[in-house]
Amino acid sequence: MQNHGIKKVVLAYSGGLDTSAIIPWLKENYEGCDVVACVVDIGQDRDDLKGVEQKALRSGASECYVVDAREEFIKDYVYPVLQTGALYEGSYLLGTSMARPLIAKALVDVANKVGADALCHGATGKGNDQVRFESAWAALAPNLKVIAPWREWNLRSREALLDYLKERDIPTTATLEKIYSRDENAWHISTEGGVLESPWNAPNKDCWVWTVDPLEAPDQPEQVTVTVEKGKVVAVNGEHLSPFQCLEALNKIGAKHGVGRIDIVENRLVGIKSRGCYETPGGTIMMAALRGVEQLVLDRDSFKWREQVGLEMSYVVYDGRWFAPLRQSLQAAAESLAEQVNGEVVLQLYKGQVTAIQKKSPNSLYNEAFATFGEDEVYDHSHAGGFIRLFSLSSRIRALNEQKK
Repeated sequence: MQNHGIKKVVLAYSGGLDTSAIIPWLKENYEGCDVVACVVDIGQDRDDLKGVEQKALRSGASECYVVDAREEFIKDYVYPVLQTGALYEGSYLLGTSMARPLIAKALVDVANKVGADALCHGATGKGNDQVRFESAWAALAPNLKVIAPWREWNLRSREALLDYLKERDIPTTATLEKIYSRDENAWHISTEGGVLESPWNAPNKDCWVWTVDPLEAPDQPEQVTVTVEKGKVVAVNGEHLSPFQCLEALNKIGAKHGVGRIDIVENRLVGIKSRGCYETPGGTIMMAALRGVEQLVLDRDSFKWREQVGLEMSYVVYDGRWFAPLRQSLQAAAESLAEQVNGEVVLQLYKGQVTAIQKKSPNSLYNEAFATFGEDEVYDHSHAGGFIRLFSLSSRIRALNEQKK
C-alpha cells in the first residue's frame, strides 16, 4: 500500500465499470485516502445519471458532486470551436475532445472546494483522454497530484474488473456482454470496439445509437431555418433559444433524417490508429449553417485564413491544449472573423445529407449586379485582360527566359 502524502482525491466519476472499481482501488492502494466522486453532466444519457450519487457512495466514496455543465459545455466550449470551423482530420467534429477540458476544470473546482490534494481519471494508457485531462490539470492546478490507475493497476480486462467488484460486494449493472465502448454527451455519441476493431467490417445496426439509418429515413426532405449571429447559432426555425436548446432541437431533427454519421479511422495523439463511428446530428447542421453564412460574408483571403485557423484549432483541441495560449490566440482570430458572420440559412435534410439551399446576410459581399451572367453596367470585361497580364507576369517572364536558352 502506498500513500505519497495524498489525503483526499477527486475522481472523474461516471458510474461505469472502470470508475466504480477505481474508488475501492484508491482506498486500498493509497492508505487513508478519502475519495470524492465528481460527475459532470454534459448531456449524457439521463439513465446514466439516475442514482449515480448513491452508486458512488456504495462503492466507497465519501461524497459525490454532480455538476450540471450542459449549457456551459455548448456555450463556452462547443460554440467557440464551431466559430473556427475545426474538423479533426477533415471529418471529426471533436465531440469527446471538447468535453474533456470542461470536465477537468469542474474537477479542479471541486478539489479546491473540498481541499483535495490529488485528482484522478479513468482514462487508459492507450488513449487521448489521459493527455487531455492531465494537460488541463497542469495548466489549472499544477500543485495537485495526478493518479492514473490504468497506468498503475494490474486489472487488464472487463472480467478482472467485474471480479474485483464482486469480491468486495460492490454492486454494478455492468456485464460481460458489453461489446462497444461509447462516449456520449449533448454534442455527440461515439462507438468503438466490437466489430469495429477490424476496418474491413462494415458497421452493423448496433454501432449506431442516435440516428436513423439514412436508408430508412423519411422519403420526404425536411427544411430547417437556422439564424446565425457573430458565428453562433441563436435560433432554430425562428425561435430564439440558448446554445444547448438550439443543439437539442437540431439533434432531434437531424437524427430523424440520419444526419451526422461518420465512420472513420483516426490518428490518436499517442500514435495508435483507432476506428470509430460518430454521430453528431445537430452539430453537422450547425456546421453547415455557419459555413453557409461565411460563404456570403468572408472575402477570399479571410476565408482562407479562417480555414487555416480551423485546421490548427482541430489539432490544438484534439491534443488537449485547451488552456494553452495558442488556443486562446486562435480563438481571438476566429472571433474577429466572425464579427460579420450574421445571417439566416435554410437547410434541407434528406437521407443523411444536409444541404444549405437558401442563405442571406445583411453583411453579404455577394452582389447580383456583379455576379450575373447577363448584361450589366458595373463590370467592364475589358478590364480583365490587364489583370490577367499582371497576374501571370512571372510565368511570362519565366517562359521568355527559357526561350533565350
